[in-house]
Amino acid sequence: MSAPVRIAMWSGPRNISTAMMRSFENRADTVVVDEPLYATYLAATGIDHPGREEVLVSQSTDWRQIVETLTGPVPDGASVFYQKHMCHHMLPDMGRDWLEALDHAFLIRDPRLMLASYVKTREEVTLTDLGLEAQLEIFEREADKLGKAPPVIESADVLRNPEGKLRKLCAALRILFDDAMLSWPAGRRDSDGVWAPYWYRNVEASTGFMAPKKEETPVLAPHLARIADAAMPIYETLSRYRL
Repeated sequence: MSAPVRIAMWSGPRNISTAMMRSFENRADTVVVDEPLYATYLAATGIDHPGREEVLVSQSTDWRQIVETLTGPVPDGASVFYQKHMCHHMLPDMGRDWLEALDHAFLIRDPRLMLASYVKTREEVTLTDLGLEAQLEIFEREADKLGKAPPVIESADVLRNPEGKLRKLCAALRILFDDAMLSWPAGRRDSDGVWAPYWYRNVEASTGFMAPKKEETPVLAPHLARIADAAMPIYETLSRYRL
């Protein structure tokens, strides 16, 4: 048997990261894990998130222990192990050597849109919460290893053309595209993190990638506009490499 493909999809919050996880989970050859470093991140930072205590008891708070599961035997003997990661969960003091065992992809979205959505659930937000700085760090590390840019995918592009973009993503990750990735049953999954009630309402009602609404650039409050101004150059750098 060939070695399993371990895909780390790195995203910021309020993107289509959970819909992308649904898409991959609907493949017969794939098992997924939802934000495995979330409890580690909350324990280390002391930050308050919705459902914080539930998250802390649902996962190990030792990143080394989590890494063993991400790089060890693949659950259910699946040939694809899809790992949904939030970039800001990768804290500076976490080791990086384990990333060598994974194939990496990067999901991006205009940070102005991310911010407008984020504050609907959690009003307090910083540039670090968007994860773009960490996303760029991981991207550059992977690009140095590969000698070329790893796959970057823009959420709006996926919504406009799900099949076309997923075909390109699968090709970049060296796996076959599967039509099953285009739709899935509505509802919650056993694989969803315990934080799902706070963040996943829309995706639980979904059965596929929804056609995008025309999104006007939001008018942000001054403190959010400052965060967006700091985030945009990083987003634009990553966007240059999108599929």
